[in-house]
Order: sequence, then structure tokens, then C-alpha cells
Amino acid sequence: MDWRTKLLDPTPQARQDYRSLVTPVYRGSTVVFEEQAAVTDDWRQAENGYSYGLYGTPTALELASRIAGIEGARESLIVPGGQAAIALIYLSYCQAGSHALVPISAYGPNKAMAEGLMRGLNVEVEAYDPLIGAGIADLIRDNTALIWCESPGSVTMDIQDVPAIVAAAHKRGVAVALDNTYAAGVMFDAFAHGVDVSMQALTKYVGGHSDLLLGSVSARDDAAYGKLGPIYQQLGLAVSPDDCSLALRGLQTLAVRLDALERATLRVARWLQEHSIVDEVFHPALPDCPGHEIWKRDFTGSTSVFSFTFKESVSAEKAKSFIDALNIFKIGMSWGGVNSLAVIYPDLKRPNRDFGGRIVRLNIGLESTDDLIADLEQAMQGL
Repeated sequence: MDWRTKLLDPTPQARQDYRSLVTPVYRGSTVVFEEQAAVTDDWRQAENGYSYGLYGTPTALELASRIAGIEGARESLIVPGGQAAIALIYLSYCQAGSHALVPISAYGPNKAMAEGLMRGLNVEVEAYDPLIGAGIADLIRDNTALIWCESPGSVTMDIQDVPAIVAAAHKRGVAVALDNTYAAGVMFDAFAHGVDVSMQALTKYVGGHSDLLLGSVSARDDAAYGKLGPIYQQLGLAVSPDDCSLALRGLQTLAVRLDALERATLRVARWLQEHSIVDEVFHPALPDCPGHEIWKRDFTGSTSVFSFTFKESVSAEKAKSFIDALNIFKIGMSWGGVNSLAVIYPDLKRPNRDFGGRIVRLNIGLESTDDLIADLEQAMQGL
């Protein structure tokens, strides 16, 4: 055999019985088949074998299997980010002429997709009060195809009565999807509460270190899995095996990080509650947070992100100066990593509520909690 041919021979030369605690990073696009009769283009690789790297190498499928395992899902699909997960769900359940419902407090890009892509496809997405509970039955139409839940809601942390919404939706044959990123897929059991499809931005808690972009979409049963899979295939939502490897590593420390983050975040939130220039603190574990009783009923814990508002004596400009004066807290939009973050939402809109540019969202990281409180205190001086 010519040396040039030897260079390209894909047959492994080293022993293949190496066992490690770490899932290998498998990179590849082409899958090699034993015979022509076996050639297929099948997105159901977990069941039917590998067909093409687009649908995931063993690294991605290992991550998918582990996410499905901790969520109690029939199967999970790994996608390039949380926004891709939202798009996959919308496009799997909605078509031209259909109607969907999304809570007012949902993640901003979800609402942007509703107003942009989905409206352009002639899908009407209607916003609803996140605290509506069983009352959502009055908003369901004959052409309603999907109801979104997100609990806690983005920024204002409203807790939804997901079981009540699911009961009303299923009575009319409507699917329910949940953005379960806040709970990292583990502190709220989506499928035990009847949800059809659960998604999370693995970018946040599963990744845990602000260095990857991934999302997951988990199906409750065969019906949901069969609905999602073909669209997943058609959209070509390929993911990097290197990012999947980082997410697999993040899963190993997820439990200890969540425990530490919960303790630190509650301490900071309670400190803010007592501060003289703080008006409200929005944290689901605090009794005055909207939907707190439902949180106690349905959740097993809280995580690292919450918000607070300054009193009206603090102007919007002073609130900005507070953010700029922080040292340990960095200014950033994401959350779930090991670093503490702070950001203002100057144009946050909620019905019958004007926050006046004074609402601040914090992500508490793994720094010393004493140092974080001292940083907040020094930034508040003179406000």
C-alpha cells in the first residue's frame, strides 16, 4: 500500500479498550457504513445508529442522554443555544394560521421571535399574564397550537401555576412548552407536572462557566419526540462536540454549584430586603414574590438570579451610576456562571407597572458573599 493511502486509512491502529472517566470528544461529519444496504439519513441516532455527524457524534448523544436522564424525558435533543431551542419548539408546533400563547414575563428573545419570525410566518403569538393559572382556558382558541410557560419569569421572577395551565391546555389538546433554564432542569420537574416539551439554555447552569453556547429540548413522550425530530433534522441544528464535552464536565459539578449559589443568593437577597433605598426584591423564595406559594409547592430550590428595584428617590440615572460603581459584579446580560453580574433593564415593560429604569437584575456567583455585599454597599453610597 502506498504511503499516501496509508495516511488516509481511517482504521484505528492503537488499542481501542482504553477506559476513562471522561467522555471522549468525537469530531466528525461523515459516518462510515459497513455496507450500502445500511446507508441511511436518520435523525433518530439514539435508537437506529449513527448516520451523519449533523445529528450528533457520540459526545453530543452522551450529553443528550444525560440531560434526558436528569429531567426524566423520553429523549433530549442538543441544539446550538437557548434561542435555537425556542425556535425549534415554535417551528415544530406552529404553522401558518395557528395561535400561540406566551407569558408577558418570558425571556426577551422569545417575545422578539414571536413578533419577528413567527409573525412573518403568519403565526399569531399572544402575550398573557404569567399569574393567570387556570384562567388561561379563556385565551385558548380553536387554532391554538402551543402554550409557553417560563417560571420564574424573566427579570420579575413571577412563578406560574404550570399544572393548572397544563390541565387547561390538555383539555383542549394544546401542547405546553416550558423554558426551564432557571431550574437547570432539576429544581422543577417539568414532566411530573405535565409539560410536553422542556427546554433550557445549557449555556447557563449546565455549562456553568460562561464559556459555551448550547441548548437542550427535551420531549415528554414519543409524540413530542416525533414532532420535534423532523424539524430538528431540517434546520440542521448541529452542535460542537467540544462544547458538548464542556457541558458534560459542567454536569459533574452542577449539584455542588447550585447548592452554593442558592445559599449565597438568598443571603444577598435578604440583605437587600433590609436596605433603606431598596423598594422590592424579586426572588421566588421570598414570601412577597409573586407566586411564592406555588414556588414552595412545585420547586425543590432556588438558583442564582433575581432582581430588585430602588425606591423612587433613586433616579434612573443614579441607578446607572450604581451599576457603574460596582467592582466585583461585572456588567453582563447572561447568568448561571461562576462570576457575579449586574444589569439594569431601563425599558422593562409590564402591564400597569412602570419601573422607571430602577430595576436591577443580579446573578450571584461563587465569590465570597461578604465581598459581594460589601461591593453592593459601596456602590450604593450617595444614591
